[in-house]
Amino acid sequence: MKKNFILKLILIPVCAVISAALLVFLFFVFLTIVEYRPKAIEKVDYTTGTAQLEKQKTLSILSWNIGYASLGKDEDFFMDGGKKVRPDSKKTVEKYFEGIKKTISEYPSDIIFIQEIDEKAKRSYRINQVEELKKSTGKEGSFALNYKCIYVPIPFPPIGQVASGVATLTNMQTTLAERRSLPVPFKWPIRLANLKRCILATRIPVYENGKATGKELILANFHLEAFDNGEGKIAQTKALMSFLNSEYEKGNYIIAGGDFNQTFPDSSSFPIIWPDGWVPGHLDKDMLNEGWQFAYDDSKPTCRSNEKPYNDEDAINKNWQYFVIDGFILSPNITLEQINVIDENFQNSDHNPVIMKFSLE
Repeated sequence: MKKNFILKLILIPVCAVISAALLVFLFFVFLTIVEYRPKAIEKVDYTTGTAQLEKQKTLSILSWNIGYASLGKDEDFFMDGGKKVRPDSKKTVEKYFEGIKKTISEYPSDIIFIQEIDEKAKRSYRINQVEELKKSTGKEGSFALNYKCIYVPIPFPPIGQVASGVATLTNMQTTLAERRSLPVPFKWPIRLANLKRCILATRIPVYENGKATGKELILANFHLEAFDNGEGKIAQTKALMSFLNSEYEKGNYIIAGGDFNQTFPDSSSFPIIWPDGWVPGHLDKDMLNEGWQFAYDDSKPTCRSNEKPYNDEDAINKNWQYFVIDGFILSPNITLEQINVIDENFQNSDHNPVIMKFSLE
């Protein structure tokens, strides 16, 4: 009797440990089976407008990482050294998203690039932000997944289901939208529940005096790697430039933009004051061939640290970590007329939008 009791005392915890290990193993097997495995190039659904893109006409483009309407002024983020996974309520996400839509409406643009927009995700209370933004702007467009996982098991409480990516909106004629995969720096099993980043490439025919020129404006919308050792950013940037150069060699016009998660070569604004926090990479000025240019505004920050909720008093005292990591790359046949950061003081996202005016030579 006593021996049986001792045996039970030993077997029960051993069985519990084995059962737990088996469950974890089966969970990773499940994630492996359902892992998002996009092809190198995939056509994505798009809707087209009717406006013709004319050479030498001044146009505008707005780019904004909206932080899935969940990284406004009252939020921090666990990956940046904060504590939170998502806002405390759906109402908070809706409030941030209403602010985002209001800002976009106040700066009407011919083209809109959006990064970190959720199609369906637990972290943003399953609001279909893509469809809502199309409705609010009245623009056509396309969407490509950057992050798709049936269940992200970290941290606690877990992130859960995610379907998120980048969206390009415009009422100009569109002939094709493609998702072009970028290199993934993560290995199994980290890869299973991580981002699979891409370029959303949109093709718009170019006209001159109402006649088609046979050339295209290539819009490349992206959100490059954030939480890697630096090699992922470099590999993705090289893949991006390979695509852009190949399109320019065809005689096309190129505007590539979004969140680089890297600072620009000649910018020295907003040095690192929180070295223990997240630190961006740095773009190499030699990555651009002759005539190409970076387009950015570093008079104001485009991004703030998420180590803690945003505090206006600290911001006024400049005791905050800011970055300039959002902007564009332009091919030699694009004329940059003006570019500005729209200072929203990070009320509804951890990024400020960037708006640019340009024309095709």
